[in-house]
Amino acid sequence: MALPRVFSLLSAVTLSLLLTTTTHASSRSLLTPHETTVLDVVSSLQQTQHIISLDPTVSSLTTTTTTIPESDPVFLNSSSPLSLELHSRDTLTASQHKDYKSLVLSRIERDSSRVAGIFTKIRFAVEDIDRSELKPVYNDDTSSYRPEDLTTPVVSGASQGSGEYFSRIGVGTPAKEMFMVLDTGSDINWIQCQPCSDCYQQSDPVFDPASSSTFKSLPCSAPQCGSLEISACRSDKCLYQVSYGDGSFTVGDYATDTVTFGTNGKVNDVALGCGHDNEGLFTGAAGLLGLGGGALSMTNQIKATSFSYCLVDRDSGKSSSLDFNSVRGGAAASDATAPLLRNSKIDTFYYVGLSGFTVGGQQVSIPSSVFAVDASGAGGVILDCGTAVTRLQTQAYNSLRDAFVKLTSNLKRGESSISLFDTCYDFSSLSTVKVPTVAFHFTGGKSIDLPAKNYLIPVDDAGTFCFAFAPTSSSLSIIGNVQQQGTRITYDLANNLIGLSANQC
Repeated sequence: MALPRVFSLLSAVTLSLLLTTTTHASSRSLLTPHETTVLDVVSSLQQTQHIISLDPTVSSLTTTTTTIPESDPVFLNSSSPLSLELHSRDTLTASQHKDYKSLVLSRIERDSSRVAGIFTKIRFAVEDIDRSELKPVYNDDTSSYRPEDLTTPVVSGASQGSGEYFSRIGVGTPAKEMFMVLDTGSDINWIQCQPCSDCYQQSDPVFDPASSSTFKSLPCSAPQCGSLEISACRSDKCLYQVSYGDGSFTVGDYATDTVTFGTNGKVNDVALGCGHDNEGLFTGAAGLLGLGGGALSMTNQIKATSFSYCLVDRDSGKSSSLDFNSVRGGAAASDATAPLLRNSKIDTFYYVGLSGFTVGGQQVSIPSSVFAVDASGAGGVILDCGTAVTRLQTQAYNSLRDAFVKLTSNLKRGESSISLFDTCYDFSSLSTVKVPTVAFHFTGGKSIDLPAKNYLIPVDDAGTFCFAFAPTSSSLSIIGNVQQQGTRITYDLANNLIGLSANQC
């Protein structure tokens, strides 16, 4: 039976969060709880108008291709620091939405696909479903890759979808700079390549491998080819395939080339997909930069001992940075730290030791077992920059939401539910509002307060704000980028620590 051309349940999107708070995020112990913080309603609603009307052609982003001279960058070693600008996805292309609410609903729909895919990928790992025999299907008679022929049903959940933030890196020799979306939930790096049998629109010219003196197709016997979840061989060239739950996919040759990080340095022989058939929600960017924990991720290929990022508000149009081996210091120098945990069943995702929450300075009653990884590899809490809204196991979500609702009985309620949000408020008549502080508490005793804008987000431009957490029937919880924004997250890979520092964008 013919199956759909796209099989992965994953997708990426990101919901917005804007707003300004007069009480900044901070780290603290359980002994000094902060009870309230202030949400700047007017600033939040101004940003909703900004992102809808933003014209990328007159923004500060440079979308022309820059050729970097070969002699400029130096070769990186495992301790070389480098820093790249980090932008939100919606500043790269003009909005196609007539109003802010339709933009939010579109983000939530893509976000839900991504989350479903993450759950599926981890379920495959926990249940030991073998994906090694899954092959990308191609047409032997032509050079094109036919997505309609990709019919393997179990491929659902094989990857996570595009990231929601992007940076600019160079590929090839001489290096051609291009925008790449970032994803801590993916390992495979890839770009669109000529000749294109089918390519989506990107801001920069599509990469031509013939223009690079260092581009090399990988043979089928290469260890990088063997490390792919889905691969095949044609004329002794390794083929790769990555697919996403929203209908996005990339298929092409697996190869190596030099990757250049601005003027900071370069790395030879980085494995990446050269996609000749690519479709989906990556519009604007040239491909994807995988920052996951797997062997083929950029993080592992450049032998980074740490990396960090600070995610700016999606709708602000500002930029921040993505740093490898940062001179800012490791996670131990952050405001708060948490254990960086690994799941023996799957190495892509970054698990964090979470012990619970406080709302308004009061501990929320949630059993610690809710956030633990069990013996089979199920459960736990992951950090993911490509998921927007934090998903909590239903019991934990209900307890958190009920604690928040109890302390906001004085606030005017809005619609009973909007998409995946079941707790919304009408702030249309307010310029600012005092709300209970929500804080994450981590294993080891550290905690960090969230700014109000990281858990009360506008869903339209009329003053409707919703509590930006959502329940899931899965035992896995995901801390998304709405809750991460404005906080520098440091992944100290050498010391297995997560660092969180407020206001470090």
